[in-house]
Amino acid sequence: MVKAIVGANWGDEGKGKITDMFADKADIVIRFQGGANAGHTIINDYGKFALHLLPSGVCHPEAVNIIGNGVALDIPKFVKELASVTEKGVPMPNILVSDRAQIMMPYHVLLDTYEEERLADKQFGSTKSGIAPFYSDKYAKIGFQVCDLFYPEELREKLESVCEIKNLLLEHVYHKPLIDVDELFNTLMEYKEMIAPYVADTTAFVHKAIKEGKEILLEGQLGSLKDPDHGIYPMVTSSSTLAGYGTVGAGIPAGAIKEIVAVTKAYSSAVGAGEFVSEIFGEEADKMRNHGGDAGEYGATTGRPRRMGWFDCVATRYGIECQGATQVVLTALDCLDYLDEIKVCVGYEIDGKVTKDFPNTHLLKKAKPVLVTLPGFKQNIRGIKEFDKLPKEAQDYVLFIEKEIEAPITMVSNGPKREEIIYR
Repeated sequence: MVKAIVGANWGDEGKGKITDMFADKADIVIRFQGGANAGHTIINDYGKFALHLLPSGVCHPEAVNIIGNGVALDIPKFVKELASVTEKGVPMPNILVSDRAQIMMPYHVLLDTYEEERLADKQFGSTKSGIAPFYSDKYAKIGFQVCDLFYPEELREKLESVCEIKNLLLEHVYHKPLIDVDELFNTLMEYKEMIAPYVADTTAFVHKAIKEGKEILLEGQLGSLKDPDHGIYPMVTSSSTLAGYGTVGAGIPAGAIKEIVAVTKAYSSAVGAGEFVSEIFGEEADKMRNHGGDAGEYGATTGRPRRMGWFDCVATRYGIECQGATQVVLTALDCLDYLDEIKVCVGYEIDGKVTKDFPNTHLLKKAKPVLVTLPGFKQNIRGIKEFDKLPKEAQDYVLFIEKEIEAPITMVSNGPKREEIIYR
């Protein structure tokens, strides 16, 4: 059976922990989109890890971890991350990399950085990981697949053609040093040696596994509101963050996904620019940020302080609908234990009218949050294993959200560790 674990919001919802949990019973864990531009934090018996490219099943020796064809593969970062995991005592994971995955080129990172510089105060808040130039090249059909590394003559010929275009950009738009084709070719030959032990026809591998009834997890990066079609465009990522794209980015049949687990936090947070209706500021945001997560709400990739806000029922219900979620996991409930009162956004006021539908970006810019206030639970809830053992106010908060988002909350996370979870 294939199960997808995806984000319902702006990312940073706690998907890494949930994937790590489910991976305990999975045969295969597949990353199907994105690259090293966002991190999934997991805490288990081996320690704390901020994974960027590796699937969140790498701490499970029995699982096969696959980097799917939809991933932006930064080969040096992949190798470095794998070494950092094994250095902490994790047994060498069983990893396969799709031969159809495309390679993050050194100039993608440069172009990402240069474009943000050019945009100045109008920039997109990129992590400067090369993601936008990478996916632009992929769909312009001038990207390089992993399999291309093993055909050096054809690779060299294509490199010369592509670098001709890139050098025009570098010279006339960004006024930066040009790409040396010989140097780049030699770099790619080094990449080939790095990645060769892991390369496989993962599509054939996964299709065989489905026929054999294996348990397969699809792991998404970021969340619904960062999807380039359905999110807060243009302040989005460059690959689809929806479970439906998992069939493309992992190379599996369209009808194979049977369960979709959408993860959402008990409050809101976001990294980067874009509309964020329930956002809070100043001291109120600082308190929430510093109570959030295991070490505060700071980006796992960038270290940037996350923007903070109250739980947004409008955005979350929309995100869950876009994902087609069959169940919802609510994370980080314990992080709200300092509040006397907890606000929840239940609607948007736009031009004097209240809506519960998530609008396009132009209308979103004008939206004001409609807030309700619920009593806080003011109690350390870590270690509680049963829902009915939670303080009544905490139970009521979860039930209120469940009603508003119109989807079953099957698990509530009350701490960052794998075992700190309440099943309903």
